[in-house]
Amino acid sequence: MRRRLFFIHSGDRRGVAALEFAMVAPLLILMMLGMVVYGGWFWMAHSVQSLASEGARAAIAGLDPAERETLAHGFIGVQVGDLGLRADRAAVEVESTAVLIRVNVAYDISDHPLMALAAIMPAPPRIIRRTAVVRIGGY
Repeated sequence: MRRRLFFIHSGDRRGVAALEFAMVAPLLILMMLGMVVYGGWFWMAHSVQSLASEGARAAIAGLDPAERETLAHGFIGVQVGDLGLRADRAAVEVESTAVLIRVNVAYDISDHPLMALAAIMPAPPRIIRRTAVVRIGGY
């Protein structure tokens, strides 16, 4: 007589789907959370780049560096809310020379709800930095 270590009948497949799902579910959930976190991060990064680009474009109307900086800050201050971002999290630097205007925008997302989900995976950078440059004059 042969001794069985497990009491499984050879043709019985009940519960196999539940067992397979239990093995695959953690990976699927982690992948879905990663898509949500990184998708949200890319959306915010694109929005910050848009702020920098449009701020530089608005600044080109200024006649001197001080006016260009005022125009860029004013435009970004108004538009940041329209993109779903918070104005108090955005830091704007404007550099204006005789040949170009450079607008740097840094946006802090460290307390954004998406970053709470990133605790269980490699998180994207907590500060999104984007730059836009517009040349002044001929090319």
